[in-house]
Amino acid sequence: MKVPLLDLHAQYAPVLPAIRQAIDEVLTGHHYIMGPEVKALEDKMSQYLGIKYAIGCASGTDALVLAIKALGIGEGDEVITTPFTFFATASSIWRNHAKPVFVDIDPRTFNLNPDLIEQAITPKTKAIMPVHLFGQPCDMDAIMAIAQKHNLAVIEDNAQGIGSKWDGKMTCSFGDIGTLSFFPSKNLGAMGDAGMCLTNSEDLANKLKQLRVHGENPKYYHKWVGLNSRLDTLQAAILSIKLDYLQGWSEARRKNAEYYYQHLGDVPQIKLPYIHPKAWTIYNQFTLIAEDRQGLMKHLNDKEIGCAVYYPLPLHLQECFALLGGKKGDFPVSEELAEKVLSIPIYSELTTEQLDYVVQTIKQYYKQG
Repeated sequence: MKVPLLDLHAQYAPVLPAIRQAIDEVLTGHHYIMGPEVKALEDKMSQYLGIKYAIGCASGTDALVLAIKALGIGEGDEVITTPFTFFATASSIWRNHAKPVFVDIDPRTFNLNPDLIEQAITPKTKAIMPVHLFGQPCDMDAIMAIAQKHNLAVIEDNAQGIGSKWDGKMTCSFGDIGTLSFFPSKNLGAMGDAGMCLTNSEDLANKLKQLRVHGENPKYYHKWVGLNSRLDTLQAAILSIKLDYLQGWSEARRKNAEYYYQHLGDVPQIKLPYIHPKAWTIYNQFTLIAEDRQGLMKHLNDKEIGCAVYYPLPLHLQECFALLGGKKGDFPVSEELAEKVLSIPIYSELTTEQLDYVVQTIKQYYKQG
């Protein structure tokens, strides 16, 4: 039996007719750049998340770059974030000529450890950038309290967590700006690159809108050097259709996760994801901490079960950030987990037969071992 890590064929089957119609409407109108579908999606997303302003852009990475620019963070400034995340989290800081300052993660949640943040704050610190990794929200109570105490901005990197909640409140709604990625593999994915910034600040919303169009306002007049980072009209139309299905997809992922908890909980060689009691996760990934990770991964691949490592090398050890002076041993939790984590299929269209096949294959490996 084949069980891919993600099955876009299964996801799109029920929604393609509506998507084709939405695409046809864009093709009929020929408003390919900042067409009415962009504003329609922004309004729809704003309502769904309960956040005043949604600003579409070209990618999740650009959303982070724009957020940092809008907050005026640049040369000589520092932004505290996690080394256990996708590259764009730190690269967006670097590209704005600021310095990413890493803080280790909580070994249970994989998220930024609030207990370690204050010791990393310096007079140059301007913001904290928590990442709601794998769809589980960070401890936003603790992070916001620290930010308010030290007068720091907060940028929520929510590329993997759309629709997740902390203590009943939507992620992206705590900080000054939240960002989303609509990369095709995300819970809400486009048919290409797309991203979005969210904020409750009218001033920041206006800055973000201007910065995504070269910093232009009015036409041909530029207060800032911005980006060419507009959300494509076709992608907006596609995402607007798919947004109607997001809640159901998230619930299905949670149901699939529950199956794993029920049937893999007795395997001592693996730890299942810990979910904080205040967190409502949407399981962008279902990530195990596994003994003999490489052996298990090979076994799963041999049995045609998709799996992946998110992420094999923490950011402080990446060659491009060597100037930051990071070395092995600086962030031991991130480094240890990078050698043990393995994500298995969790997408909403998984059948019970597929879930059972994954479970039995994992159990078989460790029984043989």
